[in-house]
Amino acid sequence: MACGSCCCGKPASTPPRQSNSAAAPMQDDRDSCCSNPNPIADKNPDQLGLAGAARNRPTEEDDCCDPKHATPGCGKGCCSAPTPPRPDDTPVPSCCEGKAAPCCDESCLDRLALRECEKYGPGLTAHGSTASACGRGKDGKPCVNHANKTRLAYAERLEALGCICRALIALGQESCCLPPRRSSTGSSTRRRPKEIPSRSRTSTDSCCAASGVDAAGCSAKRRPRSKKGRRSSDGTDAEPVPPRTLGACADSCCAGERPASRVNGAMEIFSDIAHATDLEKGSTGNEKDHVILSISGMTCTGCETKLARALGTHPAVRNLRTSLVLSRAEFDVVGATSATEVMKHLERTTEFKCERVTNNGSNLDLVVSRGDAAAFINQPWPDGVTEVRVVDSKTVNVSFDAKIIGARDLVKNGWGDSQVHLGPPRRDLTLEAGRRHVRHVGYMTLLSACLTVPVLTMAWAPLPEHKIEYGSASLALATILQFVIAGPFYPKALKSFIFSRVIEMDLLIVLSTSAAYIFSVVSFGYLVSGQPLSTGEFFETSTLLVTLIMVGRWVGALARQNAVESISIRSLQTSTALLVSDDGETEIDARLLQYGDVFKVVPDSRIPTDGTVVSGSSEVDESMITGESRPVVKHVRSPVIAGSVNGPGTLLVRLTRLPGDNTISTIAGMIDEAKLSKPKIQDLADRVASYFVPVVVALTIVTFLVWIAIGVAVRQQPGNEATIQAITYAIAVLIVSCPCAIGLAVPMAIVIASGVAAERGVIFKSAESIEVAYKTSHVVLDKTGTITEGKLSVTREWYAGGDQNTTKSLLLGLAGGIKHPVSAAVAAHLKAQNVLPSPVSEPKTLTGRGVEGVDKGSGLLLRAGNSRWLNLGPHPEVQSVLSQGYTAFCFTIAGSVAAVFGLEDSIRPDAASTVKTLLERGISIHIVSGDDDAAVRRVGAQLNIAETNIRSRCTPSDKQAYIQALLGGTTSPNHTTKSKKKKKPVVLFCGDGTNDAPALAQATVGVHMSEGGTDVAQSAADVVLMRPDLAGILTTIAVSRKSIRRIAFNFGWGFVYNLFAILLAAGAFVHARIPPKFAGLGELVSVLPVIAAATLLRWSKI
Repeated sequence: MACGSCCCGKPASTPPRQSNSAAAPMQDDRDSCCSNPNPIADKNPDQLGLAGAARNRPTEEDDCCDPKHATPGCGKGCCSAPTPPRPDDTPVPSCCEGKAAPCCDESCLDRLALRECEKYGPGLTAHGSTASACGRGKDGKPCVNHANKTRLAYAERLEALGCICRALIALGQESCCLPPRRSSTGSSTRRRPKEIPSRSRTSTDSCCAASGVDAAGCSAKRRPRSKKGRRSSDGTDAEPVPPRTLGACADSCCAGERPASRVNGAMEIFSDIAHATDLEKGSTGNEKDHVILSISGMTCTGCETKLARALGTHPAVRNLRTSLVLSRAEFDVVGATSATEVMKHLERTTEFKCERVTNNGSNLDLVVSRGDAAAFINQPWPDGVTEVRVVDSKTVNVSFDAKIIGARDLVKNGWGDSQVHLGPPRRDLTLEAGRRHVRHVGYMTLLSACLTVPVLTMAWAPLPEHKIEYGSASLALATILQFVIAGPFYPKALKSFIFSRVIEMDLLIVLSTSAAYIFSVVSFGYLVSGQPLSTGEFFETSTLLVTLIMVGRWVGALARQNAVESISIRSLQTSTALLVSDDGETEIDARLLQYGDVFKVVPDSRIPTDGTVVSGSSEVDESMITGESRPVVKHVRSPVIAGSVNGPGTLLVRLTRLPGDNTISTIAGMIDEAKLSKPKIQDLADRVASYFVPVVVALTIVTFLVWIAIGVAVRQQPGNEATIQAITYAIAVLIVSCPCAIGLAVPMAIVIASGVAAERGVIFKSAESIEVAYKTSHVVLDKTGTITEGKLSVTREWYAGGDQNTTKSLLLGLAGGIKHPVSAAVAAHLKAQNVLPSPVSEPKTLTGRGVEGVDKGSGLLLRAGNSRWLNLGPHPEVQSVLSQGYTAFCFTIAGSVAAVFGLEDSIRPDAASTVKTLLERGISIHIVSGDDDAAVRRVGAQLNIAETNIRSRCTPSDKQAYIQALLGGTTSPNHTTKSKKKKKPVVLFCGDGTNDAPALAQATVGVHMSEGGTDVAQSAADVVLMRPDLAGILTTIAVSRKSIRRIAFNFGWGFVYNLFAILLAAGAFVHARIPPKFAGLGELVSVLPVIAAATLLRWSKI
């Protein structure tokens, strides 16, 4: 034998040597045992986690092909002579000696799980919580929890390698079958990676890492390799690396000189395991894959809880976010686990169906003409293509970098001889999953109704007496309905309970419908035997119950889907564009637009994507994007926004952003972010919903026992009659209760509110901002560009003695490229005088001060900025400018004043009315600005803002400190709130983004005022105003207030409904009750008001 662990089987005869040109340049990456290149060999060991640690250990011999084992057939002599074992060789685990591979099986996993059970002290689990379900291995068997965790951690390794002993030893743990480890003389020395210098590029793979063993040699049982075309260093197509074949060990491990230092086989195996380094994935444990899944099958809050727990307990999932309303999950996959494996885990444990949403750059659906999508992805990919996924047998989805290859070039010329054409456009996968779910539930509801109507007819219609015949037909129909319609509830409820530890609404449905059906079957059996029960069978109850449940779910899903679609901004994206080229005008699919294109916008048509006008003029309606009701005039060099509607003119527009990454996509992405985020009040709803179902089950048991006692003790009924009557009440209590109203109270309101705000030009980027904005007690405003229009004009200018033209030229050269509003206004003023800029070297902007540079001709230091920085406050001209309330802009040459400018800005038309409304509501208004004191106080006086709430000459850090003081309550507002009760201050800061980032981050609600609606993604604020309009602050507060009111109503309705419904179903009222057969309407009655209350926000006055 060549390997003490038998993982290599018998040595094979040396096959004929074959050359491989593709592998030649990768000699440094050769495997020390087999010649397969290792994609992680050239990585920095410090970045490779455990694999890197293993690679940095002292040099150890590979025991797979160690010279101490004589291997016949070796031509190089590396395996021919026995060598005394080295002291640092890791002994072969005895569990592997003499065994045929795989040497480990499921019993090894049980032993590892049992070890975990025994590891924890009484009453403690791995997380320090009470382990009520763990017996700590007293009966010699592991608990279910530890067994599941162990299989999750090691099952894939066992399947891939057939042995997990070496991985455990490499981790410093006991083998799965060995007694405590032997003395340190036979163990490997361990050091931290930083103690050993990085090794050269040598692979740590081993032929022993193969899972299967063949009599002929090392069998490479590996996952199928995706035969992606690789490119060599010179850009030409390289041959794909051939897969390892049988018998390769005897040839390749001896084909060349082996490295003098090799890593121990156990370390090699664990290195590969730690990263699960698949050559077709090329992945390492440090990689992170962002995944967005569209989930089908979610109906209630219990489903979202189940989804969150199923994904949250997976060791590879991080940063999980879920949404019931969007039927969506978003998370990061870390380590070597693939997104496909996580999706399979999710579908296996929840019964949900999921589909990955591609959100990585540009992507297209291409239809393969030959109809073999699987074979299509194995050909070489064009430059710029990053991923190709199979959609169906004829369609592939291609992700690509649009800056490298355009969409039209990719379709027409990218695939060589392969004929492809653009596939039909796919709708938003999130919405499409919802539509499929609604259709499926609708079809099942229709089938349920068709099966129920005959049962109701035979039970309620005045037909001739044929009880057995009618009962038999009803039994057949009820059985079909119970297993076909209600059947899917069973695995969902059981898997939810077993895998996610969640008792959800489906369990109530299963218990109630099963009880009604089983009781009817038993009753029918008594009828057939000639001993009918007093109540008779009631198949109509079980069938009608299921049908009404399905009706409720269908109507609820339909209403929820319509509510989500009604505020979907992606519907503004047009599907076609009129491309202008040298060949004329051509109408193309908008997805085929690429950088450099010019497209034509005809009158009364929607603009397909963002761009800049290069010819023509028109008026454009941007109300659906920015909320601006008046048409905006567009001319040459004016930006246009995707989704806006052109007026009477014709425009030629040069594309600046692709349809998949334009303003519509950006806004829709931010709205989705808000929908996925959860406010703090949602925690309360989730907590209530989590206790709801167990409480209802307890109330059902109490109701059952109470009615048996009443029937026997009070009504003197026989035991069987009292039991039957108690069952009817228990069934009604089980099914009439519904936690969905409570669970949907918050997300429905948040989803609709975010859409309604977007229609009015306000984008909420988080749900927390919707939750707290209505509590605003302080509004802090920047001056320039926020209160004022930011379009400064020079009203005064003064120049010191000397050549004014030279001074102007130097100043324009210094400030000509600066975007700050003051510098830009002065530069525009000078350009209007036809001043030519002088060359200035190293112009540098100093935040809150100005700009400085050096004149290339004279070498003199040039500075321009505020008077404080330049120490020109006492200068008479500066004093004159400031006394008139103008903004002073000074210019010095070599420290001497050369020019002084006075600038003024006009206040926005809606600023006065907005500030007045806020003051009337008891909200304190503040101004913080970097401008001069007189200019700031002049604006404050025009808006009736108290002087104590005005701060001028503020740097960005000063603004942040002022807001921090407000939040700490150290700054008293000038206008107290109407409520006398002291509350935690809520500060809303609004700025235009210039030097405002620290203040936006510090405020409770940061509001970014966007100019023109195209830079919405550039701010880290909580709220974005799509147009420069201070009235957006009022909209922000109003949407927040009305949303919270809707949420409060939803909570109240959910509580009131469940209280009275359960009391009626339990028979608490003497003359009124809810029969079991109508209890299925509970979900419909409870959910519809919640959805309606949220949807009415669309027509609410905001």
